[in-house]
Amino acid sequence: MSEPHKPTMRGAVAGSMLVATIILCGAVGFGIGALVGAAVPLGLAGLIAGPVAGIALVRSRFRDL
Repeated sequence: MSEPHKPTMRGAVAGSMLVATIILCGAVGFGIGALVGAAVPLGLAGLIAGPVAGIALVRSRFRDL
């Protein structure tokens, strides 16, 4: 039997998931920081943690890419 056809544009989806995770982590950090009075430092911490979380998410979702 032949291998099932993989959907195209998987790399684009993986990249957009990575970017969305970085933006989301930055926004969450900024939002929490705004509540406690340290918006910029926690927003930057979210932007630093975003790529780590994004890479973990993409690796778990697209293990065969």
